[in-house]
Amino acid sequence: MMIQDLLMEQYQTAEQVVESIPTLTQGILLLEDGTSFEGVSFGFEGDISGEVVFCTGMVGYPEALTDASFAGQILVMTYPLIGNYGVPESALWESDRIHVSGLIVSDYTTQPSHAQSQMTLSEWLWREKIPALEIKDTRLLTQHIRTHGTMSGKIIFDLDLPFYNPDTDNLVAKVSTKQVESAGIGEITIALLDCGAKRNIVHRLVARNVRVVTLPWDYELFAPEQALSFDGILVSNGPGNPKMVSKTIETLRIALARDIPILGICLGHQLLALAAGGETYKLKFGHRSQNQPCLLQDTKRCYITTQNHGFAVGTLPPQFVPWFVNANDGSNEGMRHPLRPFFSVQFHPEATPGPQDTDWIFDDFLEQVRKRSA
Repeated sequence: MMIQDLLMEQYQTAEQVVESIPTLTQGILLLEDGTSFEGVSFGFEGDISGEVVFCTGMVGYPEALTDASFAGQILVMTYPLIGNYGVPESALWESDRIHVSGLIVSDYTTQPSHAQSQMTLSEWLWREKIPALEIKDTRLLTQHIRTHGTMSGKIIFDLDLPFYNPDTDNLVAKVSTKQVESAGIGEITIALLDCGAKRNIVHRLVARNVRVVTLPWDYELFAPEQALSFDGILVSNGPGNPKMVSKTIETLRIALARDIPILGICLGHQLLALAAGGETYKLKFGHRSQNQPCLLQDTKRCYITTQNHGFAVGTLPPQFVPWFVNANDGSNEGMRHPLRPFFSVQFHPEATPGPQDTDWIFDDFLEQVRKRSA
């Protein structure tokens, strides 16, 4: 039986059939160069502006949406099926809320199927007031960004609004914790400078019997009145332009002078480079996926990594040496000091949603910490 016949059995007139069909709200993604894409809303119907970026990961949209590194950005998911396994409980997110400004997909699944699903992606977006559009061709949109570079854009339903460039703001100040938090127990204490840290960074350290004290990005770690005792510093991932995070950079300069072991991850890699005298720059369209290949320097060993960043380290600090390099574009993916306990990586060794190839980096870091605290 045709669907039209089924509807006519339930409704007596053609007018009633038409009235029974839900109205789909239309929206537009407008880029700053004038390119536009029409779409159908499946999230909150509110106008928003941000930087349009794309992620090529096949899985992990709950982790991506709750990754604070996406703050200020409209995220385009290139994998066509999004929403198909719903949204898990909040304990499995990377933070306590969605951080993307907006979401663009090619094919949204309205009926997810997964044992851990607590709600649909659409319901989640509505709860957190995040606009989202389903457009016909995310491949064309992604190719446009790859050709012309990352640019500002806006999702429009009713009212127009100015374009917004998140690189002009200190986004870290907006996503960092506002209070000191402690997790885990152990003989080693790591001070985590939270620039937008993913939860799994803490999880991976706690799993190694380490006490982790999470601190605001601008915490006066070396102020005389602070009584915090710690053995090493981890600088987390986070959003935006690293040069806007001046207080964290200054804290790292003091730590470098005192020879305190430091591990930087993602934005933390860039901040450590700036603190030690290096330089950063903005990539044309960034790295956002779970399949970025990174070569270990001076070897043929290639690791597959999760990444989410728009900036990179261009000039390494004096005396630092390359540790990893991106096999796709040759950009720096890690650095270390050959004699002192300072090293950092551009990718995510905590690996959520995966892979776990570089989890050993936490072990290397803690080994250096134990040597210094012995």
